[in-house]
Amino acid sequence: MGVRRVMISFEFQEYESLTDLTAVDRQLMEAAIRARDHAYAPYSGFNVGAAVLMENGELIIGNNQENASYPSGLCAERVAVFQAGALFPEMPIKAIAVTAASKNYTVKKPAAPCGNCRQAIAEYEHRQQGPIRLLFMGEEGTIIVCNSLADILPLAFDRSYLQ
Repeated sequence: MGVRRVMISFEFQEYESLTDLTAVDRQLMEAAIRARDHAYAPYSGFNVGAAVLMENGELIIGNNQENASYPSGLCAERVAVFQAGALFPEMPIKAIAVTAASKNYTVKKPAAPCGNCRQAIAEYEHRQQGPIRLLFMGEEGTIIVCNSLADILPLAFDRSYLQ
């Protein structure tokens, strides 16, 4: 019986500040920052904002919405992606920007989407049969840009397993 070792790797871009991004990416991240500032996070104190860029240029925002009955709340990424799917059900998503800030400390490292959000975004990549660029940052510091959600969720579960 043979064993085959396989390595999965990916490349990403790291930017030092918002000013280093393209104008479109900066606008997308700035929309996510504005959304973050209006998050409802009284329990965790961890505000997250997301902005989705649609193929037609529309920007859809979302932020985390907590609830006293954990885990009834919803993450910013899923709020934004589900809103995009509701408003533009057949339109591809080009990119998603995510940013996080805490009421208790300064978030200095990029805050990537949680596992549930990665799975939800992966569903949209599979559905549109194309990549969704992902940008994420903390409150300050570097910004990471990935070419596809699949980069940070390799071997994702998708509808092909259900057929």
